[in-house]
Amino acid sequence: MARILTLTLNPALDLTLRLDRLQPGAINRCHELRSHAAGKGLNVAQVLADLGHTLSVGGFLGRANAAPFESLIHKRGFHDLFVRVPGETRSNIKLAEADGCITDLNGPGPQVEAEHLQRLEDELQPLLAGHDAVVVAGSLPRGVTPQWFAGLLRRIKASGVPLVVDSSGAALQAALGVAPWLIKPNEHELAEVCGSDLPAAVQTLRAQGIEHVLLSRGADGVDWHGPGIALRAIPPSVEVASTVGAGDSLLAASLHGLLEGWAAERTLRLATAVAAQAVTQIGFGIHDREQLARFEAAVQLHPLEK
Repeated sequence: MARILTLTLNPALDLTLRLDRLQPGAINRCHELRSHAAGKGLNVAQVLADLGHTLSVGGFLGRANAAPFESLIHKRGFHDLFVRVPGETRSNIKLAEADGCITDLNGPGPQVEAEHLQRLEDELQPLLAGHDAVVVAGSLPRGVTPQWFAGLLRRIKASGVPLVVDSSGAALQAALGVAPWLIKPNEHELAEVCGSDLPAAVQTLRAQGIEHVLLSRGADGVDWHGPGIALRAIPPSVEVASTVGAGDSLLAASLHGLLEGWAAERTLRLATAVAAQAVTQIGFGIHDREQLARFEAAVQLHPLEK
């Protein structure tokens, strides 16, 4: 199995409240509260660990509430490369309704200063060659500019390690200019930075040197465009508990198949099934292998026009 580094520059403590139906402006009674140390890179790392890989995790953590993240890192056996910064890692409140609708209230992250940026760069550089892939996922915290982010991605790419990016907005725009090995936007995220003609955008991005474009389409599945690959996967119908982490699970399982050298069809079938399983639960990781096998068998694959 592979050694993989995930970077989460803006992690979050996810507080998920389950309720029957959200009524704005009224008192809402919630029947469950769950707290998770999260962030896209950390979510990806947990799924990759369940698939057998060795993980290092890094980014920026607020010192004031680092304990839940340190507990997760210790429990999972990850190599901790997070740079601690003053203040609190942000808290994100997720209101999960019975019909699967999620309302997100995302808090601000800590302020990252120039010394913290330099420390991450210094500690990261000598470690890159020891990994088989680097996943950079999530939003940018305060103090991290798209320009600095693009420079970080260029340094990772220059090391020769396959670079995977999952972000949005200005961070995704910066990443596209670096041409990572693999990107995983959803339809809205790609349209925001490349325009509404998504097939043309995908073709342009691949011509610019991005080998793999995973375009997630929510309940409608995922499109994968890669070298000799143009496939659409349709997931089975499942009961949705929360959509949080579905895209991260899709990305993790796709990377697993690529690093294992699997055929595209096998990789995409597993990745779609892992994402489908993710929406049936609150939390991250693969917990029911028998259910996963049933979902995998029910995934439908269709060729796309190249």
